[in-house]
Amino acid sequence: MYTASGTLDRDQLVVHYAPLVKRIAYHLMAKLPASVQVDDIIQNGMIGLLDAIGRYEEGLGAQFETYAVQRIRGSMLDGLRENDWLPRSLRRDMRRIEGAIHELEQTHGRHPTERELADSLGMALAEYQKMLQDARGHQLVYFEDFTDGNDDDYLERHAVGHEGDPLDALLDQSMRDILVASIDDLPEREKTVMGLYYEEDLNLREIGEVLGVSESRVCQLHSQAIARLRSRIHGSKGGPKARRGRPPKNAADAA
Repeated sequence: MYTASGTLDRDQLVVHYAPLVKRIAYHLMAKLPASVQVDDIIQNGMIGLLDAIGRYEEGLGAQFETYAVQRIRGSMLDGLRENDWLPRSLRRDMRRIEGAIHELEQTHGRHPTERELADSLGMALAEYQKMLQDARGHQLVYFEDFTDGNDDDYLERHAVGHEGDPLDALLDQSMRDILVASIDDLPEREKTVMGLYYEEDLNLREIGEVLGVSESRVCQLHSQAIARLRSRIHGSKGGPKARRGRPPKNAADAA
């Protein structure tokens, strides 16, 4: 990857690491709404790769790929922030699902099935699953979870030093314990999706091949798992206080 003069060969590095940019982009897409175009993510990632090539110095003490991954991800996230990729309508829909999960868990003492959730929300199962599909990008924690609920500017919500940093909350030992227990308590198929995605670093298509279901179905399972975790951690009102109880385990929802 070096020229005859001993400097990094820019063209070779771009060709060699372009597949890495695509892999990071497709992995990130599972956390983004369906309205986000993967080509836009890849383009921002390539900008990050070029920036990494221009800035990298061997004396930094890190392998180039390690450094490049950081710059690629950072560039992708910067581009997403500029376009406010978290529409409020998405969060409103998912808060409805979280509330339904909370109610049904309290009523039945177990995880509600998808059909039960759809019935609770007054919609057909297919409509509910489309809501999950559209909610690709639903996150475990939003900055607004730690505010008074007043509408404010997106950048203001994400400003460094904003009161109530969700990272601080996640680092709290009690919340970590609740999160670990909640993941372990997920319906089996949803727990498998979370493990393959976050531990094995597979993308949605690859997970679908493992489970024998479509990529869109994996997306639905992922969104629903996040909704269950948020319901457990944040409570039915979306606040930072976690519920201590946990329903007994039940069979996984039918795929």
